[in-house]
Amino acid sequence: MSLISRRAAPVVGSVAVPGDKSISHRALILGACAVGETRVAGLLEADDVLRTAAAMEALGARVDRHGDGDWRLWGRGVGGLAEPARVLDMGNSGTGARLLMGLLASHPFTAFLTGDESLCRRPMARVMTPLRQMGAAFVARSGDRLPLAVTGTAAPVPIAYTLPVASAQVKSAVLLAGLNAPGTTHVTEPAPTRDHTESMLRHFGAEVRVDERADGGRDVSVVGQPELTGGALAVPGDISSAAFPLVAALLVPGSRVTLTGVGVNPLRCGLIETLVDMGARVTLDNRRREAGEPVADITAEAGPLVGVEVPAARAPTMIDEYPVLAVAAACAKGTTRMTGVGELRVKESDRLAAVARGLTACGVTVEEGPDSLTVHGTGEAPAGDANIATDLDHRIAMAFLVLGAASARPVAIDDAGPIDTSFPGFAPLMNGLGCRLEPATP
Repeated sequence: MSLISRRAAPVVGSVAVPGDKSISHRALILGACAVGETRVAGLLEADDVLRTAAAMEALGARVDRHGDGDWRLWGRGVGGLAEPARVLDMGNSGTGARLLMGLLASHPFTAFLTGDESLCRRPMARVMTPLRQMGAAFVARSGDRLPLAVTGTAAPVPIAYTLPVASAQVKSAVLLAGLNAPGTTHVTEPAPTRDHTESMLRHFGAEVRVDERADGGRDVSVVGQPELTGGALAVPGDISSAAFPLVAALLVPGSRVTLTGVGVNPLRCGLIETLVDMGARVTLDNRRREAGEPVADITAEAGPLVGVEVPAARAPTMIDEYPVLAVAAACAKGTTRMTGVGELRVKESDRLAAVARGLTACGVTVEEGPDSLTVHGTGEAPAGDANIATDLDHRIAMAFLVLGAASARPVAIDDAGPIDTSFPGFAPLMNGLGCRLEPATP
């Protein structure tokens, strides 16, 4: 279904966004590897996460839904998963697919993974390389793409692996494979990436060590073959989802929005740091910790923004938020330059190209480089009046619907369906705050 976004009245209110997608995936995976019952509150019930839940059930865990966001798992212990009787269809979930590849790498059976059209275009070689070193075997389509078969090893080898590119997904895949390997598995990352896997492993009882490096990177290790113990955890609101109403509130005059119970892990807060650098009125209140994760209520208030140079080193802390940051930059006064963002080309779509095309169509001056994006804002609302091709990418879809709320004329997207992979109820939530999203007429 296509949607059109018209210039909004002030965006006002207090809402909770859906649970964090990254944490939800990991809660299901580690709950399935734990002994006993795991109780999860606030699980994101979006298609990406539901695919992971179905996969864990196919691998032998018991997975029950007890109410909105309230789930129970009974795990099989580390190394205790069973060979699935069917192909594991991960839909659009790159996170689910890559983490599952790591988990399966140290189980002695063959499993088959596939996904939707978008996921089957995404490269998996970066995950396969270290997992092969641990003993797993893969058969994949050309370009190391899904569908693929992974044959795990009965004798996984702990490794010391240095990531060529900072990636939380690859790091997590290696750590998950290391759970069922004897000894200690080490991963060195060139820059800190989101550490939800490390925090949750500790929460379930694994021994995890993180050492800061003099070069700014980190050494992360996990001791293999622990007994993980089930327990209770609460999933905070997803800061990557909160980014959309947050930016809408900053751009629509007279707006003020509070987003309650959002995860504010420092390794995920690059967008907030950048918006504050741009002059945004953003505050974090009621700070607390839930299941090892920092949580706060975020309030955003409309006001002028200015262009900035976004440090390349910040990319791992906001890699999913660049599309909506580019929207904010389009409304700021001056030039915003984003560098070190080549990773965006291998997401659900080539996000650099998609953002550049969309902003240009909306009357914004943009320069696209191999790993950079430069947006020239005028401090005024962009023209809008465009129909955006989303390339089956949920974050491109939501970012341009936010732009439509601030633009002089409406902005339409060709397909709102992928939004449900991460943010079910996005349009009703935004409309409840004062946005004007509605089905586009043919």
